[in-house]
Amino acid sequence: MKVKDTIITIVAVAVLAAGAVVSASAQKVEHYSSPLYSPRTYDPAASESNGMPAALKKVGIDQKLGDQLPLDTVFKNEDGQEVRLGDYFNKNRPVILALVYYECPMLCNQVLNGLTGSLKGIALEPGKDYDIVAISFDASENNKADLAKNKKASYVERLAKAGAADGLHFLTGTQESIDQVANAAGFHYYWDDKSQQFAHVGGIMITTPEGKLSRYMYGIDYSPKDLKFGLMDSSQNKIGGVAQQLLLYCYHYDPATGKYGLAIMRTLRVAGVITLAFFGVMAFVFYKRGKKRRADEEGFGGPDTTAV
Repeated sequence: MKVKDTIITIVAVAVLAAGAVVSASAQKVEHYSSPLYSPRTYDPAASESNGMPAALKKVGIDQKLGDQLPLDTVFKNEDGQEVRLGDYFNKNRPVILALVYYECPMLCNQVLNGLTGSLKGIALEPGKDYDIVAISFDASENNKADLAKNKKASYVERLAKAGAADGLHFLTGTQESIDQVANAAGFHYYWDDKSQQFAHVGGIMITTPEGKLSRYMYGIDYSPKDLKFGLMDSSQNKIGGVAQQLLLYCYHYDPATGKYGLAIMRTLRVAGVITLAFFGVMAFVFYKRGKKRRADEEGFGGPDTTAV
């Protein structure tokens, strides 16, 4: 009975610890004090009192979860060849979409750096488990030879994973093509004449293999856990092992923050199933041991059949 009591105590402590973690997580509130990390378009009227630059009043991201990207839209790839956006979809793997521009002096590089840095921390492989499609929203870059090609080469080297060359794609296009994708994704940007730069927010989208928007992640720093779960969710259970799928079941995606948090009820259900299974195995083991012990005792006390 001592062994059983010890097991019950350990399980109870684990459940209480999980509850404490969830409670602490629930008390944490995400605040967006910068338009660079905002999940929605800023209201110009509300921005006046904050002294926000006029260029930033027109930028943001409107979530369009479940909407379809225009896969017939035509772009140029990094080799200058004409391609359809749909050429990178319907391959039984999710796609990470990054709307950036390649001559951006700051934020776009940080988005791509943060993305590739996080992807280094997960076991999934580009070109096999997912693809990355970066689209420049600067139409002038459509006519700049080797710009996208050089950008791809630098991030293939930075990611340093097998298949990176096949899984990373850097596209340019006309203003019409750019607007079709940006509008479909809810991505708002603005050219500021004063600074001679594009004003825009930082973030990425994850789509299903068919090109439907599935997850939005904001800012320039993406948790490897959130990125991995987002890819697994968007893959429609086509990537990730059984253990990873079970772990994913215990987490819930929060569209407001673009992050995954522990789901207490799911976690308790899984913990309950695991606990019952554990006690079932232990009961079976104790039963087999008791049966063997009784058989040994009966054999030891039985009649002597040794030949005289």
